[in-house]
Amino acid sequence: MIFTLPSIKVLCKLPKLTYFYLFKQMSKSLSIIIPSYNEAANLPLLIPPLMQAAKKQNWQVIFVNDGSKDNSLKILQNLQQDHDFKIIHHKVNKGYGGAIKQGIREAITDLVITIDADGQHSIEDVRKLYEYLLSENADMVVGKRPDSSSSVYRRLGKCLIRKIANILLPINIHDINSGMKIYDTKLAQQYLDLCPDSMAYSDIITLVFISYRHLVLEHPIQIHQRIAGESTISTRTAFQTILEILNITMLFNPLKIFLPIAAISILIGFIWGLPILLDKRGLSVGALFFILSGILFFLMGLLAEQLSNIRKIVGKK
Repeated sequence: MIFTLPSIKVLCKLPKLTYFYLFKQMSKSLSIIIPSYNEAANLPLLIPPLMQAAKKQNWQVIFVNDGSKDNSLKILQNLQQDHDFKIIHHKVNKGYGGAIKQGIREAITDLVITIDADGQHSIEDVRKLYEYLLSENADMVVGKRPDSSSSVYRRLGKCLIRKIANILLPINIHDINSGMKIYDTKLAQQYLDLCPDSMAYSDIITLVFISYRHLVLEHPIQIHQRIAGESTISTRTAFQTILEILNITMLFNPLKIFLPIAAISILIGFIWGLPILLDKRGLSVGALFFILSGILFFLMGLLAEQLSNIRKIVGKK
């Protein structure tokens, strides 16, 4: 942070308590963002050990109460009297991604890490991911969960999402939808508008970092059983995630979508029309339609690729 002469004069006029608090906050290096929706049963068990570790490491902690219908807000406010953390309250539910995005916008540190409010993530893993990111000089580190931590149904869903993401975008991250990630705050704030407010946020923020050629690594973490309550992740969440992956692919690598469609259309056209052409009956209307459609898809892909390259250049400035 750079201070100008006028800003220094303003700082000198601040009360001593405000002056001390300001520089205490500036010294923090990591913000822990915790989106919370109807987690009243978990918060009293999560917060004391978390805040004990955060106080020792001088980490900022931000809870985002995302329109909870239970008494989560009241519990957070009561616990805030004994612990130094920030509460952001949404009157209506904005979604998992919307809650995290608001927390990141208000973070004052160089790095942010996201964890869940259900007690599944280990506080010790926060420190491990933090130290690993610093040692590797990475821009993002994804907490890789053990495969045994999910049900067979969820593992199949994660595998499908990962396969689709691998086809559309070049990634080397196994657990892209892990909710525990640590990353550069300024980069995250720069890319928030590209990310959805839904559960797909976890996948898309990772793909955005990768698409902009930032160093994204993975590190193993442990997962505990949810303390109480039920998960809001469903089959609908998986379909939303796949749609968001298609959207982000259109933004960063549209030829991955247009080129296969163009190739398939042209191939169908040739397969359809070649026997008729060899039979000296000319070129059929159906075959011509598919061939011309394939050429149009290819040209549209080239145009979309040019727009994507311009967007990347503008996004880096």
